[in-house]
Amino acid sequence: MSAMALANGAVIMGHVIAALFFVKFWRRTGDRLFLAFAAAFLLMGLVPLLTNLMQVPREEQSPFYLIRLVAFLIIICAIVAKSRPGSKQHPSE
Repeated sequence: MSAMALANGAVIMGHVIAALFFVKFWRRTGDRLFLAFAAAFLLMGLVPLLTNLMQVPREEQSPFYLIRLVAFLIIICAIVAKSRPGSKQHPSE
C-alpha cells in the first residue's frame, strides 16, 4: 500500500466520522442543518475515494472535484435556509 493511499484512507475516515457526528446531532435535535453537513461531509469523503480507486494523479484536475463543489453548495444553501427569517427548519421553532 502506498503512502498516498494510506493518507487518502485517513482523510476518508475523518470525513465519515464527521458525517456520523452530524447525523447524531441531527437525530438528537431534528435540525436539518446537521443533516446537510452530514451529507456534505460524505460527499467530501467520496472525492479521495474515487480519485484513489480511479488512480487520478491530480484531484483538482478531475471531474470528481465537482463533487466537492456540490458539497460546499449544500452547506451554503443549508446555512442560508437556516438563517432566513421565519424558516421552519427545527421542529421546536
